Amino acid sequence: MILCLTLITVSGCGGHPKGVLTPVAETSADASRVEMLITTTRDRSKVPGEMFSGERARAPTFADITVSIPPLRKVGDVAWPKKLPANPATDFATLKADELTKDEAKAWLSTSVRKSPDRSVLVFIHGFNNRFEDSVYRFAQIVHDSGVKSTPVLVTWPSRGSLLAYGYDRESTNYTRNALESLFQYLAADKEVKDVSILAHSMGNWLTLEALRQMAIRNGRLPPKFKNVMLAAPDVDVDVFRSQIEDMGDQHPRFTLFVSQDDRALAFSRRVWGDIPRLGSIDPEQAPYRQELANHDITVIDLTKVKAGDSMHHGKFAESPQVVQLIGARISDGQTLTDSKMGLGDHLIAGTAGVAAAAGNAAGLVLAAPVAVVDQATRENYVHHLNGLAGSSGSKPANAAKDCVSNQSLERAPTCRSHED
Repeated sequence: MILCLTLITVSGCGGHPKGVLTPVAETSADASRVEMLITTTRDRSKVPGEMFSGERARAPTFADITVSIPPLRKVGDVAWPKKLPANPATDFATLKADELTKDEAKAWLSTSVRKSPDRSVLVFIHGFNNRFEDSVYRFAQIVHDSGVKSTPVLVTWPSRGSLLAYGYDRESTNYTRNALESLFQYLAADKEVKDVSILAHSMGNWLTLEALRQMAIRNGRLPPKFKNVMLAAPDVDVDVFRSQIEDMGDQHPRFTLFVSQDDRALAFSRRVWGDIPRLGSIDPEQAPYRQELANHDITVIDLTKVKAGDSMHHGKFAESPQVVQLIGARISDGQTLTDSKMGLGDHLIAGTAGVAAAAGNAAGLVLAAPVAVVDQATRENYVHHLNGLAGSSGSKPANAAKDCVSNQSLERAPTCRSHED
């Protein structure tokens, strides 16, 4: 009760404006540009300037996006515009956002690879709790700050951008597994591509490892040009990872693992998945991990003491200047390495051990319902959960949560509080 009342008095997180992917007309002479190829299993969005939603499409779609990076900005930061249209002199701004056919995407890739000094490609697979624009701007930041010259390819899968949608997001990675393997197979067969590096974050590591494992089993091995796989804060069961690496065979890419023992997002995930350690939060110096990592020649970079990233300590790989530049150095040297906004209700669930397993169900919704009244980010994350739970089961907790936020008004706050007494 007290916790709910306290949260209701907190001002909501405004977040960034909607529609940031609507291209701006003006540019800045001092700004940098990042051009990337997008492949996604997300469905198209009906919201102008959003392009793709968190829902699943029946087939992959492709896009060509150019992001402008302002000249004065701290390395590791995404300078979201405070209002639209974005100002390229101070904000990340979209200069181009065009959907492509499959043949147009192949032509884009071929042209870009020929411009790369070493004919290399960098594939980024984002993590849990990412909207489409989040993944685009985060990847643009990584490409720019790391200084890589590889052709950037963003793989973005259907994430609803909500901690409450953990289960949906996890199943969306499985849904995208074949599409990612198809991309890997295409890059392996493309003679113009000489080197492929892969950077995955959080739940995107599960998708990445499964696609690589599937490819290795299908082909008998992984291609030699896949030299460098960087696993940042992987939300992967350590026992499952062990079997995935073994299934890839002796010839596999050189893996670099980024871990942080203070990663709160992975601590939440561990509680959801039966208290089995997540790969991204292990202590690499402890048994049995130290020897097993050495046996598979996996390089580990421990970021526990790095003071960077969000309050969940889950995005250090991209937000620490030293780490993101290390990523660039590893890729450029040919060595064999949330981003999203979270509502107050999401943070409440993440920090409450007793209801960790309730994320995405009625109990989790009731817990965060009072916050959704005043916090826009939390309120936006409610749509699918409320419809699914209240509509299919008619559960009293779900309907109670729906009553709390239906009018999106502070006048309904007492109704929400009554459910917590």
